[in-house]
Amino acid sequence: MVTDIPTAEGVVRGHRGRRVLRWRSIPYAAPPVGELRFRAPQPVRPWSGVRETTDFGFAAVQHRDGARIGPRYIQPTGEDCLTLNVTAPAAPSSAPRPVMVFIHGGGYVFGTSALGLYSGARLALRGDVIVVSMNYRLGAFGYVDFSEFSTAARTFDSNLGLRDQVAALEWVQRNIAAFGGDPGNVTIFGESAGGHAVVSLFATPAAAGLFHRGIAESPPADWALTADEGRRFARLCLEKLDVAPGDTATALTALSANDIRKGVSRAIGKVLWEQPGSFPIAPVADGDYLPRTPIDAFADGSAQALPLIIGTNRNEGTLFQRFDRSLPTTEEQLHTALTRCGGSELERRVVAAYPGYPARKVAVRMGGDFVFWRPTVEVLAGHSRHAPAYSYRLDFSPRAVRIAGFGATHALDLIPVFGGVDSSVGRVLTAAGGYRGFLAVQNEFQDNWLSFARTGKPLASWPEYTEQRRSTRIMDHPARVEVDPDRTKRLTWEGVRVPALT
Repeated sequence: MVTDIPTAEGVVRGHRGRRVLRWRSIPYAAPPVGELRFRAPQPVRPWSGVRETTDFGFAAVQHRDGARIGPRYIQPTGEDCLTLNVTAPAAPSSAPRPVMVFIHGGGYVFGTSALGLYSGARLALRGDVIVVSMNYRLGAFGYVDFSEFSTAARTFDSNLGLRDQVAALEWVQRNIAAFGGDPGNVTIFGESAGGHAVVSLFATPAAAGLFHRGIAESPPADWALTADEGRRFARLCLEKLDVAPGDTATALTALSANDIRKGVSRAIGKVLWEQPGSFPIAPVADGDYLPRTPIDAFADGSAQALPLIIGTNRNEGTLFQRFDRSLPTTEEQLHTALTRCGGSELERRVVAAYPGYPARKVAVRMGGDFVFWRPTVEVLAGHSRHAPAYSYRLDFSPRAVRIAGFGATHALDLIPVFGGVDSSVGRVLTAAGGYRGFLAVQNEFQDNWLSFARTGKPLASWPEYTEQRRSTRIMDHPARVEVDPDRTKRLTWEGVRVPALT
């Protein structure tokens, strides 16, 4: 099978895997290095001849452990990371295939599209679709707004990670037809920060027309900074970088990528420690590229009126309680976050909705609901007034995962979505039981995701979400529909927003 594909920028050569064709690390923008550091993505310089795309290039700059893609292999990281991957069924098709573009998570500070699960081979074969996955700039290089420090000689742009995602979608529009895909039928989907990217793209005018529907899995949907918050955090980053005020433009260009990463990591840590519930690495509602925060855009109808699936996992917080303290899952953290959101009265109201608090298990559930479920419900309410919206919640978890105390934790949905129940990871998770149930949940996810990608609607068994009924598909074994699940908790969280960054 020929894997040489002519793109608008030049010919790329992929490789044939088992029943699929793959192209890896195709550049969708110029390397953002040197004078292009902290600048909006620029066009790729066309090349002559054939470009080999059989191996992965760099992951975005991050702590090396975030780019681990195997037990013994960590992907190299670097600023030259603006690439994407394409996976397509090897069998010929008589018509252009639907396209599913995946945006990885990792809190906007770690992750890579090179993770084996994200290749989408099983999803592509099951649904006869083309799967695209992208890298985008992370942390300091993608989500800190240094634009205040632009000079006549050196410009710094805002929302670089978001701009990268738009540039990748523009590449899809230019080139995916050459791979057998339909540029008129593009679904974006992502998990965690990737799910947040999906809701952000709905609110980004530059993304209009580049995709036709979206799936947001476990998005912390009200992460966003105002312009003032973005400036304050950028100044904190410069303080941690020990950059003199009059030397900012020169220093940000000359410092090594790793020095910048480490300095900004110190600034992130300070915010997370002192202001639980706030998260400083997020798009900035600058009034220009991102006119309004995504949560406000959904509320007022200025987000793109396209079909949206959005949902969370029942036990989002357990993963963070065990491995990552960036989310409020302890009594102390929750007290600070809730009182910053609405004072002692809000804290009393929320605590009353979680019987057993402050028991550890209940506090972790509260923290997960606060960060993920609370804003997801707000997106559903706002978007359902203007466009089709579909709500889900993952409740199922294999026995070994429950025994370990995780339940349906954050990111567990990625395994069934990408068809990983029969992978090595899936086999480990189901070694103590639950294989048939997990496989049924995988079928439920994939059948609905693929139906949505083809038609803009999930299966008929999944009704639209409305504010009158709030129908939610419960991903369990068996799956079911519940009307307004956890209504008391929903009403308790109504109107609560993530606390402002000070």
